[in-house]
Amino acid sequence: MFKKLCQKAFSKSLWVYHVNVGACNGCDIEVIDVLTPYYDAERFGIKLVASPRHADVLLVCGPVTRQVVPAVKRLYDAVPDPKLVIAIGSCAVGGGIWFDSYNIVGGVDAILPVDYHIPGCPPRPEAILHGIAVALGLAEKQVAPVHLKQLPDRPESVSIKTPV
Repeated sequence: MFKKLCQKAFSKSLWVYHVNVGACNGCDIEVIDVLTPYYDAERFGIKLVASPRHADVLLVCGPVTRQVVPAVKRLYDAVPDPKLVIAIGSCAVGGGIWFDSYNIVGGVDAILPVDYHIPGCPPRPEAILHGIAVALGLAEKQVAPVHLKQLPDRPESVSIKTPV
């Protein structure tokens, strides 16, 4: 149902507001690279906007620090419905290498409902474009879960991969 809502609500264009909540700027550089003419994100209708009130999507980079929690919640409330939240980079997905620091709350999903995760440190521009294309329904998801099973006749540490 969510995929159909996204395809209907965001069929023409996707206006993006980019926010950094405590990152090292590695992901920010890659997001800005996606918006250059080399990768040409505008062919998908993706446009960077200066105000969250005009945005359809929040692109969030970095681990959430305690200081920015109230500001990010106000920012999320400022984006009109329907809206998407996309966490970009290992820090936004789970806190990154700072996940257990005193000033880090965790990934973005600790304070906001995240719709899509794009992992990587930093993720390549191609991965960011693919993640947004999957969110828009322009591309199919390429990964599938893999379950490991131990073989009963060889009790050592032999495992096989089985698709779901």
